[in-house]
Amino acid sequence: MAEPRIAFQTFGCKLNFSESSMLARKFQENGFQSVDHKDFADVYVIHSCSVTGNAEKKCRAAIRQVKKRNPDAKVAVIGCFAQLKPGELNLFEEVDLILGNNEKYQLYDHLDKILRQSSFPKEKIFTSEILKSEEFYPAYSSGDRTRSFLKIQDGCDYFCAYCTIPLARGLSRSNSIAQTLETAREIAESDAKEIILTGVNIGDFGKQHQETLFALMQELENLDGIERIRLSSIEPDLLTDEMIALIHVSNKFLPHFHIPLQSGSDEMLKAMNRKYDLRLFDSRVKKIKSLMPDACIAADIIVGFPGETDEDFNITAEYVKGAPLSYVHVFTYSSRPNTRASKMGSIIASSIKKERSKKLHVISEEKKQYFYHQNTGKTVDVLFESDHHDGSIQGWSENYIRVKVDFDKTLINKIIQIKLEEIEQDHIFRGKIL
Repeated sequence: MAEPRIAFQTFGCKLNFSESSMLARKFQENGFQSVDHKDFADVYVIHSCSVTGNAEKKCRAAIRQVKKRNPDAKVAVIGCFAQLKPGELNLFEEVDLILGNNEKYQLYDHLDKILRQSSFPKEKIFTSEILKSEEFYPAYSSGDRTRSFLKIQDGCDYFCAYCTIPLARGLSRSNSIAQTLETAREIAESDAKEIILTGVNIGDFGKQHQETLFALMQELENLDGIERIRLSSIEPDLLTDEMIALIHVSNKFLPHFHIPLQSGSDEMLKAMNRKYDLRLFDSRVKKIKSLMPDACIAADIIVGFPGETDEDFNITAEYVKGAPLSYVHVFTYSSRPNTRASKMGSIIASSIKKERSKKLHVISEEKKQYFYHQNTGKTVDVLFESDHHDGSIQGWSENYIRVKVDFDKTLINKIIQIKLEEIEQDHIFRGKIL
């Protein structure tokens, strides 16, 4: 009998990707063959996102598409959309199983039961009150030889006015430092040379254990078997001077920061229920640049939040123009059910949101071009990946610049010193091996 084929299609954050990878390993260990979600499979797992309306739209489309590939396939939907709107998903006759964010870790047991029984299961929705959960399930991505996303934290206590994540993933929780190091050592035993620390709000790591992210970073600095470590997105109010100083002198932590701003207007930040003002955010950026002038600093911006005036937007745009940011991720506000913002008035017209988004994208492009030009001629360390791109091999520098050289398979998963020579299309540097 042929191995059953299973395909995961993952939407949303890197946290979802690390969890999908962990879940897929369970099936592989039990005789399943992993295939791409675009291929013919016996089981399709859709790991959903619900951060925007568009994310939910993509999930609905994926449900219909997989049944076209194999009408007899079993379909499971897991993750945030499943947690928040199981009833809506239950209306899809194509869906055989719906698991919330705690229940998805029993995915193998549920699907094994479905595949063994000939009749359609009477119950297909399994969700619980996620806000009461104290469970933390560690995860890390595998399959990419060079990099692994390590989940160190889940949930969030912040309840920003626009965000459903606490409702979808629960309150902030994590393992202890000792337990997290055990998971990190599993990655260290693989071929991966770089770890990306990921979570919903990683700066909140360890608080129920009376521990801190900084203390974890100190321990990871001494972890054998991993050469590079990056932080994923971290809130400006949780990024401390001691963390920045550690990264500055570190042999492992890389000068690459992703710090959500959301708005340059203090009025908007207050309305969003953010935990900082522009002055604090700006102080974090300037502190980083004072110690690490070549550091890459990305920021998130939301345009069109209810009540955002032209003045609020202009304050944001002018700040981004003048700040030493490398680029920004621009998100158009999307109203989410059961959030404080969904009950606010002063809705911004779609045409205005589109115009503001376009302006910030232009500014971001200018910032990225300037950041790349600043790095021209400099020497960086590049971790090369395995993909073959039209005769070249590509990788990432420590400060998150995409670099390519002529293809040489001996460079795969190696960290090589490269001189940045010329910026080509799509923000890729042509480099010279030193």
